[in-house]
Amino acid sequence: MYKKIAITNRNLCSDLPRQIEKLHSSDYDIIILREKDLGCDEYLKLAKKAIEISDKIILHTYIDVCEELNYKRIHLPYRSFIENAERIKDYEIKGVSIHSVDEAVRAAELGADYVTASHIFKTACKAGLEPKGTKWLSDVCKAADIEVYALGGIKSENINECINAGADGVCMMSEAMYL
Repeated sequence: MYKKIAITNRNLCSDLPRQIEKLHSSDYDIIILREKDLGCDEYLKLAKKAIEISDKIILHTYIDVCEELNYKRIHLPYRSFIENAERIKDYEIKGVSIHSVDEAVRAAELGADYVTASHIFKTACKAGLEPKGTKWLSDVCKAADIEVYALGGIKSENINECINAGADGVCMMSEAMYL
């Protein structure tokens, strides 16, 4: 069995807290609150509300918000993780966005619990950038000694390609926000 991770994007739904309620009651295992364009104060308010709604929440980017809320679940871009690995070493969940096999291996060495490997398929979020594909995903899965979740252009019809490549699960934004 594989895990399904929802990546939030409040611009794709009319009411993000309501969408989080739907995701909480669905077959999604994790909800990454990825509203990285918000200011810290706005994100803090949203994070409080999201955590009240669901125990599936992992915060994204804002380590200071995690510390203010004493919340020990974070997902970080690779560079931010490298710079803050020591600071978050005692967190219960540490996820990292990676874009190379070497980044996946290094994230694992520094204590990441999982990585999101992207982008696998063509996606509007990465318009103009060539997708890395399932062969690359397979290489990441073989090299990393932690859970690997496929990200980028994942839809219901291509999930099995990711799982067959060795991924422990998939991350979905569009389908999760239109649930």
